[in-house]
Amino acid sequence: MTAQPFSESAIIVAPNGARKTQRDHPNLPLELPSIIDEAIACRDAGAAMVHLHARDKQGRHSLELDDNLPLYRGLKERVGDTLLVQLTTEAVGLYLPEQQKALIKAIKPEAASFALRELIPDEQHLTSASSFFHWVADQGIISQYILYDEQDLQHYLRWLSRGLLPNYHHHLLLVLGRYRDGQLAHPQDLAPMLRSQLFELDHRWAVCAFGHFEHNCLTAAMLMGADVRVGFENNHYDNQGAIAESNAVLVTQLVDTATALNIKPMTTEELKNHLTSAGC
Repeated sequence: MTAQPFSESAIIVAPNGARKTQRDHPNLPLELPSIIDEAIACRDAGAAMVHLHARDKQGRHSLELDDNLPLYRGLKERVGDTLLVQLTTEAVGLYLPEQQKALIKAIKPEAASFALRELIPDEQHLTSASSFFHWVADQGIISQYILYDEQDLQHYLRWLSRGLLPNYHHHLLLVLGRYRDGQLAHPQDLAPMLRSQLFELDHRWAVCAFGHFEHNCLTAAMLMGADVRVGFENNHYDNQGAIAESNAVLVTQLVDTATALNIKPMTTEELKNHLTSAGC
């Protein structure tokens, strides 16, 4: 008799990020064809969602429409509904909230990620951000709110309870190690954010982790029922401490670990159904 899965977890992949170059890893995908091919390889390895960062012709992070629209459409034409495609709005100190919003309004992707501390840097931005996030949800776009610490989580919970954030069509991403010395996360870094409200939410939450303990951090998160995001944006070492050949290798290792722990990797369809039904 086959044992029932202990739990389930979706694997998200972030293949390049905003800051890294091929000096960090020679196989970091920077050009449109290589980003698309890497995303497809990660889908085939078991990823349910890809977190896309477009680069310009010089390889720099870009939120410009001319860089993002061809990448988004090009990938969706190749994968259809077999991979959930998420656009980033990460500012990297280059873009203002209105520019971040403008990208999503122009493309209307099926999913997008938003760092709450970037879109709502102070109370003066709260009303306009709230209107934007409700518009995003009403468009059927799946938001992923990025939270870097316990304070971000407190803000999210408070704004959600006040109705300033819509209670549907969204996902959380807890980021470990971004502001730690050396950007090196450890599994225990998750502990301060494990408040009871996190487990009482109708919404799924995910974890990503900077540095070569990424696999350890994500394994701990999967055991708590979280989704996980892996990839060269945060780390390019495999679970044995060697430099990984590709993002797909990191996805494969997570799938293997999940299987060994009797955790079922979610399909794209299952993840999308969870994210579009929660809170409705």
